[in-house]
Amino acid sequence: MTAVDVDGLRWQVRVRGVGVPLLLLHGFTGRGSGWSAHATAFARRFRVIVVDLPGHGRSGTPRDPRRASIERSADDLALILRQVSVAPAHVLGYSLGARIALRLAVAHPGSVRRLILESPSAGIADPTERAARVAADEARAARIERDGIDAFVAEWEQEPVFASHRALSPSRIARLRADRLRDRPGGLATSLRGAGQGAMEPLHDRLATVASPTLVIAGALDPTGRTRAGTVAAAIPHARLEIVEGAGHTPHLENPRRFRTLTTDFLEEDPAA
Repeated sequence: MTAVDVDGLRWQVRVRGVGVPLLLLHGFTGRGSGWSAHATAFARRFRVIVVDLPGHGRSGTPRDPRRASIERSADDLALILRQVSVAPAHVLGYSLGARIALRLAVAHPGSVRRLILESPSAGIADPTERAARVAADEARAARIERDGIDAFVAEWEQEPVFASHRALSPSRIARLRADRLRDRPGGLATSLRGAGQGAMEPLHDRLATVASPTLVIAGALDPTGRTRAGTVAAAIPHARLEIVEGAGHTPHLENPRRFRTLTTDFLEEDPAA
């Protein structure tokens, strides 16, 4: 299966492997193919379902940014999982994908078997801070539309949250840049407006309802992300928090061996896997 239409929005969906389904959700500026070697390894044990999120990769970009929201994306994914899977799926999400995965677990608990959240956030609880983030994301979206993808990627790569990427190999950095340069300005702008942290419904008061066994992963070199991850893990019943040394916001890229060991061991604790 390569495309699924949900209420007029095209989702790019790829499925491979056999076994318990495992849904992989990428971050902002990414695409499903960015899971690359991880997806290949997971497919030896699981039925891997990889999607491009709205505004990214080969998935569609809705006219109304609200159609790309965290909430609507989670609802869409619950429907997609019912189409491609006969059982609840393990769900692994990174950053933007982790926020969608968390919403999926809260709003559609029957869709999620085990939950892995890499560098997650439960949203912004304070209304003033949330409004400031909405304004900042709107300004960034407008710059993307005005200045184009090349200028945006140059700006995005200088974000402090990615400072630890300087330790990546030149080939890895070049591949990340090439993938980002393939993004559509309108798609990223829509994602920022519809699915930014300020736009999402904060989930702090609903984390205690998450029933799925949960693993939360953060990088030791990402202080803000580590704090957010700790907050999420502390509020989800029996959630486990793992801090990956030598990694920042993207442990799956910066320490892939440790990341894969953590995720695979956690998923295989499930007897059904």
